[in-house]
Amino acid sequence: MPELPEVETVKRTLIQLIGGKTIQSVKVKLPRIIQRPAEPEAFERALVGRTVQTVERRGKFLRIVLDGLILVSHLRMEGRYGLFEADEPVENHTHVLFRFEDGTELRYKDVRQFGTMHLFSPGEEFLLPPLNKLGLEPLEPGFTLSALRVRLQKRTTRIKPLLLNQELIVGLGNIYVDEALFQARIHPERKPSSLSGPEWKRLYAAIIETLSRAVEAGGSSVKSYVNGQGEMGMFQHQLLVYGRKDEPCPNCARQITKFVVGGRGTHICERCQPLKSKVNSPSPAR
Repeated sequence: MPELPEVETVKRTLIQLIGGKTIQSVKVKLPRIIQRPAEPEAFERALVGRTVQTVERRGKFLRIVLDGLILVSHLRMEGRYGLFEADEPVENHTHVLFRFEDGTELRYKDVRQFGTMHLFSPGEEFLLPPLNKLGLEPLEPGFTLSALRVRLQKRTTRIKPLLLNQELIVGLGNIYVDEALFQARIHPERKPSSLSGPEWKRLYAAIIETLSRAVEAGGSSVKSYVNGQGEMGMFQHQLLVYGRKDEPCPNCARQITKFVVGGRGTHICERCQPLKSKVNSPSPAR
């Protein structure tokens, strides 16, 4: 599933591709993608004549801002957008087509068919699902060390599932939680109450640094992710533990292990991330 860096990259490419374009027609080929309004035909009619002002991101959701309407889109597992000439053949699994007045067409393709689209009046999208219960944005000014501790410190769940909870912190998925916990030298099964002050500081810094570097690299193309221009992300080449089971830890050379935490495959170095805190454990490599 695309995480914050991938969705941020799609957002940036879509601004370049469709910013300022006016919609001539919309065709919905798979009605269940459209969650709001209830009738796909109403969705199609509402967008005709609307001009794309910009594209923004909230967590793992895209906010396509049009004049007078907001289109909220979630890519889920394998959803992707691409811009085509209107006369180009339509690929299989293309479910929604937005034709613009300039003869180009934004197409939404989703092999797994889990993606969603919601249409709102401006401002309304933050009051209703799916955006109304989202947590802190880790790359925004409101994400401070204090805010992180307030959100997590008193909870009794293990730290990894908490970091994956989109109602607490948005945008973090399995890849970047594993990477941030490794950088912070924190075992994913630790309870927040067990973390020391220095460990909270390391975790806070690791979240921001990991996501920032991933955004700079265009995200991670671990499975099928590409941006709006069909380009792969490159951060998978910088991953330190995720997907590297049985490889040597870049910090201490011990084998990276994989096990399940909260139903998610989890990669750690057991020496660098002990279940009990070690004050003098070495810093991971970058």
